[in-house]
Amino acid sequence: MVDSATGRRRKYCKRSCRQRAYEQRTLTEGTAIPGDALILSPDEVIALGDRMFALRCAAEDLDTALREGEEPAVVAQMSAELVRLAREAERLR
Repeated sequence: MVDSATGRRRKYCKRSCRQRAYEQRTLTEGTAIPGDALILSPDEVIALGDRMFALRCAAEDLDTALREGEEPAVVAQMSAELVRLAREAERLR
């Protein structure tokens, strides 16, 4: 589905995204949980923590390599790995 030039903009990118939002609203209705809260399972929280730890370690390694004057090719490789880990860490589910 493509946004048209007229009318209101789409709120969700796909029908499945709209469905997940509906499910979350339904689950949190009548609770103290805010409607815009992100609910993760314990396993998802652990996985997110692991991805964030790997990202921090890669950033620290790159920082050390830069301060120690590592070869540009190695720094470029480490930078690419840092970007890959950042993209992976951004994924919540």
